[in-house]
Amino acid sequence: MSRYSDSGVDIGLASKLVEAIKPIASSTANRGTISDIGSFGALYDPFSPGNNKKYSSPVLVSSTDGVGTKLLIAQRAKNHKSIGIDLVAMCVNDILAQGATPMFFLDYFSTGSLDYGTALEVISGIAEGCRRADTALIGGETAEMPGMYPAGCYDLAGFAVGIVEKSEILPRTDQINTGDVIIGLASSGLHSNGFSLVRNVLQNCNIAYNSPCPFADSATWASVLLEPTKIYVRPVLQVLHMVKAVAHITGGGLVHNIPRVLPEHLAANIRLGTWEQHGIFSWLEEEAKIAPAEMFETFNCGIGMVLIASADAAGEVLKTLEKIGEDAYTVGSVVQRECHGVVLS
Repeated sequence: MSRYSDSGVDIGLASKLVEAIKPIASSTANRGTISDIGSFGALYDPFSPGNNKKYSSPVLVSSTDGVGTKLLIAQRAKNHKSIGIDLVAMCVNDILAQGATPMFFLDYFSTGSLDYGTALEVISGIAEGCRRADTALIGGETAEMPGMYPAGCYDLAGFAVGIVEKSEILPRTDQINTGDVIIGLASSGLHSNGFSLVRNVLQNCNIAYNSPCPFADSATWASVLLEPTKIYVRPVLQVLHMVKAVAHITGGGLVHNIPRVLPEHLAANIRLGTWEQHGIFSWLEEEAKIAPAEMFETFNCGIGMVLIASADAAGEVLKTLEKIGEDAYTVGSVVQRECHGVVLS
């Protein structure tokens, strides 16, 4: 007699995982949370009586993403604690760029053979990301698919939904003018982009992930590379009313992400040297011989989020961010576009 378990699927272990996840997910609950993990669908009330903000014309904003080949480093290093934070960050930071407040998050975890400890570690990281974003983890899927993935491998996807008043949707391109100030918020490192190139560089240099990192005291390469993507929800929500646009600096770097929030006739003049860079970027440019143009088209280069504000409002934006401990810099200004959407000067 054939059994499902003979094919490599352990339903009992999956059920045990669901029970372990329930209290973890509950720790992320916010005012709109209704249902518990384990239902067929996840329920959420964006207009619950406890919500502080009232909307006259609400718009839902959604985002779905993964973390790319950063997953391979987590799996090779057997360090799964923070990769879930990356997953949440990639989704909620995108929602933030539309001027929206993230409300809830769902995850998808797929693997060839379910490893209880690994899955629990990953999902605990997702919950931590949700707590940092004040976002509820209200559902997800754990898929065990023998033959689809090699042993020890898994994949992740995330889905988030936020809400914004229709009149407050960003970017407000019709209000962006020459002379507006570009403010950069510091990244925590590579975040979740450019890892195919990074992995190739380390392989060519014969660098092991568990070896010491030369520019980080007492840290291995794995710990530096796996530093989680910064979640900007709390600081940026405090200044959204003073800005005209927000750009999440992901794949494509500053060069390709800032033009996404600018009108076609305007460009960003980014002044190099106006912010501090994490050591990983200097190492990649100097030791791995990656050209500056390639760096700025691939990595965030130390700026994970960009805000555009009028010259009159920029000072207050910076003051507010500084007061709450956010590293923010004036990195450039909006100029008339000639050829490219971003000019590095």
